[in-house]
Amino acid sequence: MSRLGSMDRGRVRRVARDVMVYGMRRLVMGVRLATGLALAAPLAAQSGTDIWVAPLRASATAMIGEPLNVTRRAGYDNQPSFTPDGRALWFTRIGTDAPADIWRVGVDGRAPTRVTATEESEYSATITPDGRALSVIRVELDSTQRLWRFPLDGSAPSLVLRGLRPVGYHVWVNEAILGAFVLGDPNALVLVDPRTERVDTLARDIGRALVRVPGRDAFTFLQVGRDTSWISEVETRSRTIRRIAPALRGSDYHAWTPSGRLLATQGLRVLVWVDGRWDTVLDLTGRGIGTLSRLAVSPSGDRIAFVADDAPPR
Repeated sequence: MSRLGSMDRGRVRRVARDVMVYGMRRLVMGVRLATGLALAAPLAAQSGTDIWVAPLRASATAMIGEPLNVTRRAGYDNQPSFTPDGRALWFTRIGTDAPADIWRVGVDGRAPTRVTATEESEYSATITPDGRALSVIRVELDSTQRLWRFPLDGSAPSLVLRGLRPVGYHVWVNEAILGAFVLGDPNALVLVDPRTERVDTLARDIGRALVRVPGRDAFTFLQVGRDTSWISEVETRSRTIRRIAPALRGSDYHAWTPSGRLLATQGLRVLVWVDGRWDTVLDLTGRGIGTLSRLAVSPSGDRIAFVADDAPPR
């Protein structure tokens, strides 16, 4: 919340305004959740999640070492994204003051640092192609969801896409092309040229994961189907889409290693797509960890980060 004025009457007006804005945001987000038009991560309605980091070796399949909880707190810590040097993660944290902010933490769990501190909420921090800023989905005070850009120190935000809304998720392919998940009924996958804001719709009924394919002008997404959903690839030069692998049942998230291995989470497992099938590479059954969801791989491929729900009480 912003600071209150020095006069009592000013205080009353400001507090009333803040309570009204916050209440409206909660109401709008509740409606979106009820209708399936979920925000990148709704505000206080989220259950507790933590981010875990583990060593990764992408050999013929993949090998994952002992995971470490790098957030270690009650509350919502989610949407991990590695820094270019792989030594830290940006992530979304929702604190007791309600707005979501972007934080940074070392892969060893040390030095958690708040990056953004605004009245608005920021989600899905992603390094921009020039390496100089973070692009985020920002929920503005009137609940508009647009793509914004913050310098790496969290100062002086500016709009990336003025007209496209409501944006739920995004992925950069290069400085001239990005993919975006646009909320709607159904949700849509669009390609955008951020220089001109030209928008081309490529698919509908898509999932929340948009993932850059290493070394190519391509990214993957989840194409939701009635019987089978598919992890599918967009080749951005030709605007063509092809199926890569059938999605695991109940699995929304996947990631790529730099060597081209496709990983996904399901329940308490991390799996790899190899030789036309999904093989388990990490099983956390009995480890006191809840269901796994989002995951990310470091630029050099030596670490994996994944999100886990807090374990249910016994």
